[in-house]
Amino acid sequence: MRLEFLIIDPQNDFSDTPGAALPVPGANADAERLAGLLDRLDGQVEQIHVTLDTHQFVDIAHPVFWRDDADERPAPFTQIAVEDVENGRWRAFDARCQQRALAYVRALRANGRYTLTVWPPHCLIGTWGHNVMPAVAGALRRWEEAGFKRVDYLSKGHNPWTEHYSAVQADVPDPADPTTQLNLGLIKTLENADVVALSGQALSHCVANTIRDIADYFGRESIRKLVLIEDTSSPVPGFEDLARQFLTDMRARGMKTARAVDFPGWASGVEVKERA
Repeated sequence: MRLEFLIIDPQNDFSDTPGAALPVPGANADAERLAGLLDRLDGQVEQIHVTLDTHQFVDIAHPVFWRDDADERPAPFTQIAVEDVENGRWRAFDARCQQRALAYVRALRANGRYTLTVWPPHCLIGTWGHNVMPAVAGALRRWEEAGFKRVDYLSKGHNPWTEHYSAVQADVPDPADPTTQLNLGLIKTLENADVVALSGQALSHCVANTIRDIADYFGRESIRKLVLIEDTSSPVPGFEDLARQFLTDMRARGMKTARAVDFPGWASGVEVKERA
């Protein structure tokens, strides 16, 4: 029985530690529960995949990219719709970027993704915020050491022209950048597992989009392999309804959910013998 974990963006900037750029209430407790689960299962986990949200300061979803008529930057959490760019309410700071920015928000609308949200700069390369939360980092190191294995770390979000909530594809893939396109390698690896345990931050955004994208590729029987460890993932404040709708939709499609203390148990549908 092959059990794998996919842990999405378990990074300091999403923790509820003072100084986090985009704190998710409950994330630290989520991390502790996840770490405890990994320690309990220990050598029974065949592989662990960890995605890392990875940005630089200049990014289409950061305030520095945009200006209004008063030459002011948008406040974090501002939403920029197609009409806002078409009518000049918001424009690219660098005029050379204006047409591409307009094409991007139009593409978001066309593919049914979120309206562009301006986020506080977060998970910047080389900063504390980009690092994995200590509780999870410790559990990952112990798993590597005990099994003489390596965690499969995957970066996402480095392309400045598109948001990249999902771990397996950007919101608007860039034809010139393979890292923004559908990651079939990861999806097929997960499909070969018997059970895929899912965790990470934030439930309303990166976790939800990742699982939806994986499920869209999986057949119905493979979707049943997915088990969200629901008390190891929390929503961004103000987006709780998105998280609830995601859970409703994915449970209807066959995804299972479980609390960390109960997993694997009944939720996996597959026996995993725990170590004495």
